[in-house]
Amino acid sequence: MSVEMEANVTVPESLWEKLQEMDPTWTTTVLLVPCVVVLTAGFFYIYGLVTGFLSKTCVRNKVVVLSDATSKLGKVCASVFHKGGARLILCGKSWDKLEELAEDLTGSSDPSVTFPPKLVLLDFSDMLSLPEAIVDVLDCYGCLDVIILNNSLKVKAPAQNLSLEMDKLLMDNNYFGPATLVKGVLPSMMSRRTGHLILVNSIQGKLAVPFRSAYAASKHAVQAFFDCLRAEVEEFGISVSTINHTFISASDATEASTRKSFWSWFFIMRPHGVSPGEAAAEIAKTLGNKRKEVVIAPTLPKVAVYARSFFPNLFFALMAAGVNHANVSVAS
Repeated sequence: MSVEMEANVTVPESLWEKLQEMDPTWTTTVLLVPCVVVLTAGFFYIYGLVTGFLSKTCVRNKVVVLSDATSKLGKVCASVFHKGGARLILCGKSWDKLEELAEDLTGSSDPSVTFPPKLVLLDFSDMLSLPEAIVDVLDCYGCLDVIILNNSLKVKAPAQNLSLEMDKLLMDNNYFGPATLVKGVLPSMMSRRTGHLILVNSIQGKLAVPFRSAYAASKHAVQAFFDCLRAEVEEFGISVSTINHTFISASDATEASTRKSFWSWFFIMRPHGVSPGEAAAEIAKTLGNKRKEVVIAPTLPKVAVYARSFFPNLFFALMAAGVNHANVSVAS
């Protein structure tokens, strides 16, 4: 027993003696590194808590418009913002689906701390109906604080196989529709000198890949529109944010399971794309921090965005190398 106690006493003393014999600078570094790591981890943890809290409270009593509330992402956003105390205006193509969503929201929330959603029919593929829809949106509360534009129509096919009508349909849904809605509500925001526009866009608004010619063109167009608009409305206190993601999917591997081409490598770090919950959390965070541009994507697509600008010849060569016409079929 005495031998063990002596060992227990002498080991720390010997270690301390060795530390005293070491270079003081090295000793200080050895002792400080763990402290710095712990403090850094604690800082990011607290920052995450604060950011999460602010994102949940930033919509309280705010008038928030969801341009496609009945989509997967729209439903999750509607639930998050409704519980956060937002005055929601839910838009969509189907009145029945909007009513069903509104019933689900009101039935699962405390009416004393939430507001009943207001519903507006909105169909970007019917451009003639947009003026009336814009009036309905403005009439709900008389003003707007936040507009989240999450409509999207996509198609996959070789460019020569797409009809001009399909090209126009994609441009209406992905560009002309959002642009028309924003132009209709901007005067109200500018007069109040406040507001936040959030475009939920595809990463193909910054990076085009084969067999997405019409889709990528529409996403590039709406990205450029909002980039220009951001500078134009800044003096009026209006924030403009764009969120570029790979693709929105359910929790199960639906689209990813069928992707077996070269382009599957673009999603290798996130095989199931971005879940609606992840995208909704990013939207809520963006409402709080008002970041101008957010990219939700694995490392490889982000690298490709920069490669397109700095190494265009290499980028185009890689694009052409991944083309396989035999595995392409028209899908919308």
